[in-house]
Amino acid sequence: MHNSQFLRLLVFLLVWSSTVFAQETSAQKYLISVERIWDRAPHSAFTDLVEFNGKLYCTFREGSGHVPGKEGTNGTIRIIASDDGQNWRSVALLTEEHVDLRDPKLSVTPDGRLMALVGGSYYEGEKLGVRHTRVSFSDKTGTRFSVPKPIVVEAKIRTDADWLWRVTWHRGTGYGVIYQSGEDEFKAHLVSTRDGLNYQLVTTFDIAGRPNETTLRFNADGEMIAWVRRERGTQNGFIGTSRAPYKDWAWKEQNVRLGGPNFVVLSNGKWIGTTRGYLPDRKANTYAAWLDQDGTLMPIVPFPSGGDTSYAGMIVRGDKLLVSYYASHEGKSAIYLATMNLQALMKSGKE
Repeated sequence: MHNSQFLRLLVFLLVWSSTVFAQETSAQKYLISVERIWDRAPHSAFTDLVEFNGKLYCTFREGSGHVPGKEGTNGTIRIIASDDGQNWRSVALLTEEHVDLRDPKLSVTPDGRLMALVGGSYYEGEKLGVRHTRVSFSDKTGTRFSVPKPIVVEAKIRTDADWLWRVTWHRGTGYGVIYQSGEDEFKAHLVSTRDGLNYQLVTTFDIAGRPNETTLRFNADGEMIAWVRRERGTQNGFIGTSRAPYKDWAWKEQNVRLGGPNFVVLSNGKWIGTTRGYLPDRKANTYAAWLDQDGTLMPIVPFPSGGDTSYAGMIVRGDKLLVSYYASHEGKSAIYLATMNLQALMKSGKE
């Protein structure tokens, strides 16, 4: 073999081997880092994440277990803050006697305060009784929070099993979905608020299969998007869109089951979400995925997770997408923060 032929063969083998043996994984491509940021309680779960006054705020439930149980304790709500996403400090601990507080959600109100929306459940031993949503507001500095107070739901839809899961603000109005549990079926009501405390009915979603946890977001043109978890029938998630006044909805069923669904709308108009993945052998993980209004869900990357996991918070900060979530794959359930490469995500979203 001549030297020139040998060199060409060598170059070919080098290129081939680099392609075959050095394929970049999705984690290498999209994940910059994943850090455990809090684990001081026996069980920490149900996160949310927001940026306020240039700082990151993460909230979650602290308790003895996923639910209080017969020998456990009621949950409390921890709110922590960080300037850099690495060094965190506690700024609030919300408690209420005889009430299990859980699944907190943060938002920034139009008048420049943090609002913490919190589920409040009364347990009789291991049996869930009355349930009402609470709300707490910070001062303008985000350093002090009010005592949690029950929200006020319009009388014609109010029950003893109301859960307003998340509020998203748009042009001075907050929107959220209250779901109500019943023996045979759940109802999901789209509601609105101007003050974060009082809520009025907009419409009732025409969805069967026990619709419950719902995240709402808005496209740049004001179109509302709803991502809905279901627990009966196929148990597949639903994604819907509607234009103001948000009474008429177009729905598409997805082909996956959800847990703690959350998503954001990127500057290029693409939707990226996070949810629990239901794996074989009763295993679970938390993962990110592209969403589309035709119901398509395309996984992007799983986060290091397992066991009791999901309920992510998501924000875009500069050239990064930050995702808080909880998981128990390293032992007790703890809070994690994943930093994702937004430029790489945006590029892949165009493909």
